[in-house]
Amino acid sequence: MHPNKRLQHLLELNFAVLFISTSGALGKYIDLPVPVTIGLRAVIAGVFIFLFCKWKKFNFKIDKGDIRTILLSGLLMGLHWITFFYALKFSNVAIGMISLFTYPVITTFLEPLVLKTKFQLVHLVLGVLVIIGILFIVPSFDFEHDYSKAIVLGVLSAIFYSFRNLITKTKVIKYEGSIIMFYQLVVVSIALSPAYFFMDISNLSTQIPEVILLSLLTTAIGHTWFIYSFKNFSVTTASIISSLQPVYGIFIGMLFLKEYPELSTIIGGLLILTSVVMESLITYYKRSS
Repeated sequence: MHPNKRLQHLLELNFAVLFISTSGALGKYIDLPVPVTIGLRAVIAGVFIFLFCKWKKFNFKIDKGDIRTILLSGLLMGLHWITFFYALKFSNVAIGMISLFTYPVITTFLEPLVLKTKFQLVHLVLGVLVIIGILFIVPSFDFEHDYSKAIVLGVLSAIFYSFRNLITKTKVIKYEGSIIMFYQLVVVSIALSPAYFFMDISNLSTQIPEVILLSLLTTAIGHTWFIYSFKNFSVTTASIISSLQPVYGIFIGMLFLKEYPELSTIIGGLLILTSVVMESLITYYKRSS
């Protein structure tokens, strides 16, 4: 590949990760009940991805045997988004995004259970590194403290996200990634539709621009662009670069929300991100050998 072309692809991948990283600041800023925000996000992004799939002439047909898996993965994605946004409400962008980004290491523990792969002892070491990182962020757990609630919700969001990714992984060979994403968004949209009738949406009109930004920039464009980056890079390379999400997210929070992380949060975040990069490198060398 020509160096200029590779640089272009690298910039495109970084922009995709940057767009996805806006979820933290937008999730914190949008002043709506979380289920309403997530429901609208799913509806608007779903419409955009539907039009994209139509334009690309993708096949929307799903085998009957896969419907249950798609439904479950959609519910898991909805739970992942809801718990992540509540984590943001209880804390700040830094803590919310760092606690969520425990998901790559959590995935290494869940993958042997879900996909029946062999468990690697080194992943236990990475798990310990993640726990130490979390302890730096919240030295003592007290559920009367909002930061403790945020960490628990962030890690819970990471678990939901890991399960969703592992379940989706079993079907991504058969279907286009955007088609799977579309049906997952449909599930989230339907599941959260009652929220519009039972929660306060009196200020919805003032929040529409931010919700559209979250739906299009973060969800539809960011995630779609990231999926298509796999054509130019290995999944491992894309995963390592995606480790910049909390970094980008924290800088966006500093720039637009004036949220500045404490030193202990930065140290904890570095430990967690180190474990993520190490896990990606271990996966790369294992596949290369």
